[in-house]
Amino acid sequence: SSLDLSGKMRMSCSYLLCTILLFVAVLLAVTVTGTILFMNHYQAPPMSDGLPHISTNQDEANALVTVERGDGSRINIFIDPNCPDYNSNFLRLEGVQTSLLHSLTDHDSDLKSVKGQDRALLVSLAEEVAKLSAHAGQLKMDYESLRRGQGSLGQDLKTLQTEQGRLLQMLSDSEINMVKVVNSVSDTLNAMQKENVGLKARVKADLQRAPVRGARLKGCSNGKRNKAHVPVTAGDLYASGQREDGIYSVFPVHHPAGFQVYCDMTTDGGGWTVIQRREDGSVNFFRGWESYREGFGKITGEHWLGLKQIHALSIQGNYELRIDLEDFENSTAHAQYGTFGVGLFSVDPDDDGYPLTVGDYSGNAGDSLLKHNGMKFTTKDRDNDHSENNCASFYHGAWWYRNCHTSNLNGQYLRGQHTSYADGIEWSSWTGWQYSLKFSEMKIRPTRDPENK
Repeated sequence: SSLDLSGKMRMSCSYLLCTILLFVAVLLAVTVTGTILFMNHYQAPPMSDGLPHISTNQDEANALVTVERGDGSRINIFIDPNCPDYNSNFLRLEGVQTSLLHSLTDHDSDLKSVKGQDRALLVSLAEEVAKLSAHAGQLKMDYESLRRGQGSLGQDLKTLQTEQGRLLQMLSDSEINMVKVVNSVSDTLNAMQKENVGLKARVKADLQRAPVRGARLKGCSNGKRNKAHVPVTAGDLYASGQREDGIYSVFPVHHPAGFQVYCDMTTDGGGWTVIQRREDGSVNFFRGWESYREGFGKITGEHWLGLKQIHALSIQGNYELRIDLEDFENSTAHAQYGTFGVGLFSVDPDDDGYPLTVGDYSGNAGDSLLKHNGMKFTTKDRDNDHSENNCASFYHGAWWYRNCHTSNLNGQYLRGQHTSYADGIEWSSWTGWQYSLKFSEMKIRPTRDPENK
């Protein structure tokens, strides 16, 4: 019987030891779970219960939308037409949280005997799990809100793409219409040019048929007005034996008051009316529109006859132009143009800018004027050229500039080679753009028949 009693005691001790080991294992599992939950709690604090603030992001270069939570943290949402679905992740998280709550509830009755810090730990664990559940619910709400926002943004992007296509189509249509307008304007200008050519021929014919009995000289004369017979051109004076260069009075048809000019009666058959001369730099040629219209300088020295006077002479008939040049090494050259006129087709030449007509080059200085054909006259205070800048101001002169020049005979008197560019008395085809000539003289006369030259 003592053996039986001893065996029963050993069985009772074994049962008690197993019970104690099982309790320790359960307690260890609960402690590990609580420790993990506390670690998660301190590493990721719960969000504020306030609703998130969603706005477009101007700080992040690559983010489209920013979600700003109540605690100040931000979530950047990028454009992605295939936004990933996180519903399954939320469902798994909710399942884990529910399982933990059930486990804690099921074992609550078994652990009522646990007191002190262990009981407080379990209560704290339950509270933290509840907070995590609320946190997960808030995240799910944020996620659903962002999904709705992404759908709205996608619709806005589609609308913008539609508008972009419509604008591109409008630009294409506008370009086609502009080409049509340009072609139409070009055709109109060509037609007007043809009409102007015919008008020029008719005007010159009418002027040539005008009676000469008005006793108004059209060219250089000796200043003596003979009522019985008055020469109409300097050629008539030359034929009558006049051979002296000097100052004469002329009375063009469209300038009945007349004016004085300097006549060259010796160069290439004589009969030339000088309209410009540069020889010593004594006169400032960097002047405004009014000075160039009315004329300035001394007729026997440096001077500009005046656009108004040149116009009155050149519209009387067919005129030619001669330009004599000299450098500081005493080399000479000349350029001659068989066609010349200023404001030939202008109703109001001053308003029209006294456009230049020139053609039929000959000579040994090279052609540096044909590029200016058809251009209006430009001064420092009236810009009629085709350049973005005022060519007269930029090159310190006044001329029929285009964009800008190949000649600049009214530029600065710089006395030969200079370091500045093209702002002297330049004739580029002879001396280039950095050599200012010593002498230049522009003169015109009515065109002569070849046999009478």
